[in-house]
Amino acid sequence: MNAFSFYNPVKLIFGKGQLDQIKQELPLYGKRVLVVYGGGSIKKNGLYEEVMTTLKDAELEVFELSGVEPNPRISTARRGIELCKKENIDVLLAVGGGSVIDCTKLIAAGATYEGDAWDFVSRKAVPESALPFGTVLTLAATGSEMNSGSVITNEETEEKYGWGTPLVYPKFSILDPTYTLSVPLDHTVYGVVDMMSHIFEQYFNNATNTPVQDEMCEGVLRAVMETAPKLLNDLHSYEHRETILFSGTIALNGMLQMGYRGDWGSHNIEHAVSAVYDIPHAGGLAILFPHWMRHNVKVDPERFARLAVYVFGVEPEGKTVEEIAHEGIDNLREYWTSLGAPETLSHYQIDDSKLETMVEKAMVYGRFGNFAPLEAEDVRAILKASL
Repeated sequence: MNAFSFYNPVKLIFGKGQLDQIKQELPLYGKRVLVVYGGGSIKKNGLYEEVMTTLKDAELEVFELSGVEPNPRISTARRGIELCKKENIDVLLAVGGGSVIDCTKLIAAGATYEGDAWDFVSRKAVPESALPFGTVLTLAATGSEMNSGSVITNEETEEKYGWGTPLVYPKFSILDPTYTLSVPLDHTVYGVVDMMSHIFEQYFNNATNTPVQDEMCEGVLRAVMETAPKLLNDLHSYEHRETILFSGTIALNGMLQMGYRGDWGSHNIEHAVSAVYDIPHAGGLAILFPHWMRHNVKVDPERFARLAVYVFGVEPEGKTVEEIAHEGIDNLREYWTSLGAPETLSHYQIDDSKLETMVEKAMVYGRFGNFAPLEAEDVRAILKASL
C-alpha cells in the first residue's frame, strides 16, 4: 500500500434519541446559529420543530436558510454567506442530507472570505478559515456528514465540481436512524446507489498489498446489498435504516481509502451530466458506473474479477478472468435495476444533442481518473453507451 496520513476530527454521535446533544455541542462555538435545510421535508416529518425547540432550550439565537436544492447551487450558498456576514453568525447547523451539508460547507468557508465563494469550487482560491458547523443527518447517501468534501453547481454556467478543505470537516454529526424513516422509496434507492458507488470509486485503485482495505470495502458492500432489498420492502424498519445509515458514513469518511487513491472518474462524468441536465446525482451514477466498468475492464481484469466473486457471488470455475469480470458487472446492473434504479440516460429524457457539451465539461481540467485515466474519447464512449 502507499504511505498515508489519516485525519478525521468529526465527532460522530450515532443512535436513537441523540438530538439533545445539540445543547452541549453548538454552544461550544457561539450563540448565533444559522440553521440550513432543504425543501421542507424536515417540517413534514417533525424534525424541524424538534431542532428549533432544542435550540431554544439551549438559549441560542437562531437564523434560517431554507431551500437548498438536491444539487446545491452557488446562488443558494451565496445567500447563506450574505446572511452569515450580515447577522454575525458564530456557528452553522446543517439539517438534512448530503446536499444541505455540502452547501453548508461552502457557506462556512465563504463567510470568512472577501471574494466570491465560487473561487473555492473553481480552484481559483483556497480557503484560509471557515465558520464551525454541525450536522443532523436525514438521508443515508453521501457521507458528507463525516468528510471534508463538497459538490456545488453553478446554474448560470452549467458547471458542477467537487471541492474540499480540512477546514470544513463538521465539528459534530448527529445520526439518528429515526430521522431517515420517512425517506421515500426513490431517495432510499438513490442513497444505496450513491454509497455503493463511493466504495467502488475507492476499490478501483492502483496500490498493491491492500488485503485489509479490500476486505473492508467488500464487507460493507455485502452488508448494503443484503440489507437494501429488505429495507425497500419495509421502509419503516429502524434496524435496516440503521445499517444503511452507518454504511453511508463508513463508505466515504476516509477509512476505506487509507493506503491508496481511488479513481473517481465516474463521479466526474456524472457531474458533467447533472450540471447540464440537473438530474439526481445517484441516478446518473446508476446509469454511468456499469458502463465505466465495462469500458475499463481491460485496465485490471483481476480486480474486477475479485469484486465479481467476493461481492456479486460469481462462480469462477471454468471461466476466464474477463468472463468473471463481465459477469460481475452484469450482476451489478441487474441488482441496481432490481432496486428500481435507472439504466439509461433516456430515463431522464437525455439524448445525444448535448453530448459534446457534457464531454467538454467533464474534460475542463484535462485527463482524469486515477485507476483508469480518461481522455475525451473515453468519456464520449461511456456517455454514448449510457444513452
